[in-house]
Amino acid sequence: MYRLFAFLAVLAFSAAAVTSATSPDRPDTVSFTLQPESTSGQIKARFYRDDNQTWSTRFSATDLSGLDVDRFHAAGSGPVQVALVREAGRLDCAGRGGDSEASGSCRFASDPDFLAFLDRHGIERPDDKDEFALVAVDARRSLVEALDAADYPTPDVDKLIALAALGVDSAYIADLARAGYRPSTLDVLVQFKALGISADFIRGFASGGYGDLSPEELVQFRALGIDAGYIAGFERLGYRDLDVHELVQLKALGITPDDVRSFQRDGESLPSPEKLVRMRALGHMFGARR
Repeated sequence: MYRLFAFLAVLAFSAAAVTSATSPDRPDTVSFTLQPESTSGQIKARFYRDDNQTWSTRFSATDLSGLDVDRFHAAGSGPVQVALVREAGRLDCAGRGGDSEASGSCRFASDPDFLAFLDRHGIERPDDKDEFALVAVDARRSLVEALDAADYPTPDVDKLIALAALGVDSAYIADLARAGYRPSTLDVLVQFKALGISADFIRGFASGGYGDLSPEELVQFRALGIDAGYIAGFERLGYRDLDVHELVQLKALGITPDDVRSFQRDGESLPSPEKLVRMRALGHMFGARR
């Protein structure tokens, strides 16, 4: 199951995907292309370097400082200058554009104050590829400070990149804390965010009497699609206080409250959770007895 979580993290990271090949030297050139995104109205951007490190993402026009939107969409070709400025560094780009396309080259510079900030917080100096990735995922000081304030372990650069890529921020960490949760490791925090475990998701279980679920159990519930409504459906049938193991077995076999309702005859007692699991494992189709 943990391979699934790693895969989900990669999927989330692909929203601002950075790929690279190993190179000992700092690349001389960062090239860029811009094209319109047909469905969202945003601009697709691709930045690629001499060491084969590539970053592809989408921006609103206002994210690219200096972009003349009218010039970008106008017929013909003309000069284009844009800048992308983030806490971890910046890209200053120049080229030519028109007919809703642009291309050229950029100068990349990491922010020395941001690197010094990482150092003060015990995070090792990133190498060149990681400096570029920190800009790509928009890593911010507030994330590092929130992790520190919540007494999480100090992230290494790779973990910081993963957390920022998934969109973990100070608000998310604070919301989890208010719901009574502070995952014990950064890996579990990554799993929470990758699976979309929110404070509201957690509170839904607490209101149904499952307020003491461990972070690992929450991860398992979310991965299987068990929510408060699923549990409430069984409770309405008379299944009270199902334990975590029973809920996991029922959901893993695709047994729903509607399945049980269709199986039950008037006056019959409810099959135990263990019997339901055995019946489904043997291929019983609950709806057949309607």
